[in-house]
Amino acid sequence: MKALLCTRLGGPDHLEMRDVPDPSARAGETVVRVEAAALNFFDTLLIAGKYQIKPELPFSPAAEFAGTVEAVGPGVTAVAPGDRVAGYMAYGAARERLAVAADQLVRLPDNLDAARAAGLIVTYGTAYYALKDRAQLRAGETLAVLGASGGVGLAAIELGKIMGARVIACASTADKLDFARAHGADEAVNYAADDLRAALKRLGGEHGIDVVFDPVGGPHSEAALRSLAWQGRFLVIGFATGDIPKLPLNLVLLKSCDVRGVYWGNWLARDGEAHRANMGELLAWCATGKLSAHVHAVYPLARGAEALHALQDRAVMGKVVLRP
Repeated sequence: MKALLCTRLGGPDHLEMRDVPDPSARAGETVVRVEAAALNFFDTLLIAGKYQIKPELPFSPAAEFAGTVEAVGPGVTAVAPGDRVAGYMAYGAARERLAVAADQLVRLPDNLDAARAAGLIVTYGTAYYALKDRAQLRAGETLAVLGASGGVGLAAIELGKIMGARVIACASTADKLDFARAHGADEAVNYAADDLRAALKRLGGEHGIDVVFDPVGGPHSEAALRSLAWQGRFLVIGFATGDIPKLPLNLVLLKSCDVRGVYWGNWLARDGEAHRANMGELLAWCATGKLSAHVHAVYPLARGAEALHALQDRAVMGKVVLRP
């Protein structure tokens, strides 16, 4: 079978298409024929050796996938050959078939296509864990989303609206903000053209912003933190700028606010049952049209480098998906 492989650390152009042996299902595992594998910004860091997870070479990028079960190993009863499933595995999905633990899979609704299902898991899973489990976002609160047009930012906007929040989208171009508004954002801030702190202070009013969702990091984090309301919550999702900010803790003291880390991958490994419950809700909302799971583009597996370049260049609104 074919696999897109990182054989040496570097940029997207170092990836290679190679023939690799077909997988087999050991006890507790399944073999899934991959119909779609979704990429995330962290894949660009993973192949460069700059991510917290450092796989042994060679490996395939892509952490999330959707497809059809072809075989099951001993002890597997939750799924059977022919079942349509989606799953998460940290890395390794950019290939035609894969072996994966059955307890990492969720069944797909019949009317949900593989590309949208594959692109749902990391971004919407992260955003829902952040807003529901970490922030305890309540109806009527104000949520500010940085990096609002990216995959996880878009997910936060849509989920924030489902949860009853007023959502402020923050991004770097007018096109990205138009995209965010089209997916439910109530207000928008262009932080490349406007002062983010002043804009959020104006939009938050005397009360302030209840929750900040920050997958970007860099210079905008402190400005967003300063906009928080009394007992607000600042969610640390990631650092797409590559710059990890140093937040002044006196602000945390003066606002009695919380800075809350969101390490979704570690959480799902620790609490798989809660993760599967969240995914069941997300997949149902997507199948009924409440979530867009917007796919920016679908690339053949052999054009994986091109897809990763699009992510590196911040040219993606929504998700990028590979189709073997």
